[in-house]
Amino acid sequence: MRIEYEIKLGFKDVMFRPKRSTLSSRSQVKLERTFRLKHNNTEWTGIPVMAANMDTVGTFEMALALYEKKLFTAIHKHYSPDEWNDFLTKSPKGI
Repeated sequence: MRIEYEIKLGFKDVMFRPKRSTLSSRSQVKLERTFRLKHNNTEWTGIPVMAANMDTVGTFEMALALYEKKLFTAIHKHYSPDEWNDFLTKSPKGI
């Protein structure tokens, strides 16, 4: 076993300092951002928050619910190709 003597930092050792802003109210904050996708040059506009791809979270139902709020979901890997085809034919364009 090797013992490391360097100082290790944890969450309590890091402080986030807010950036100065010209906004006068939190209601003026816009969370939407536009991203250009690297490999197909399409643009996506929404809030860059993703639901995890855990078995109980990254479902098709969650993807549809978060799509309405302009969020996105990493779908879990346990869906069959037939389930994917069914979902994509029934889902709104752009999902």
